Amino acid sequence: MDDLQEFLDSFIPRQEAADEALHNGDAEPRKELWSREDPVTVLGAFGVAASGWGEVNETFDWVASQFSECESFQLEVIAAGVSGDLAYTVGYEHSKVSRDGGPARSNRLRVTHVYRREDGEWKVVHRHGDGLESERPG
Repeated sequence: MDDLQEFLDSFIPRQEAADEALHNGDAEPRKELWSREDPVTVLGAFGVAASGWGEVNETFDWVASQFSECESFQLEVIAAGVSGDLAYTVGYEHSKVSRDGGPARSNRLRVTHVYRREDGEWKVVHRHGDGLESERPG
């Protein structure tokens, strides 16, 4: 199995499960997958910008507090690569979740993640996400 397929098969299901937990109000599984070593950054869909583990940690707690009652979550990877100790994914997150206690609604985000292998284990070091208002421009 090549490095890319091994990365996708071993890490992405863990990331998807951690982000589903986040959408149920639990940030801890996501935090476990993230690096504590700089640089570590988030450019979030809520307009959040965080740099350094302290800010990223607080951001994840805040994001988790916004969500509950996740009915579904899927990370759809449309492009990915591995080169040495760095990897990336580009794709979409699809969810149906309650935000701020309101009714569950469907969401779709464009997401890019960067990963770094640390002591033989993949860790997320960057996330950029933004919402989609429509399926296609125009």
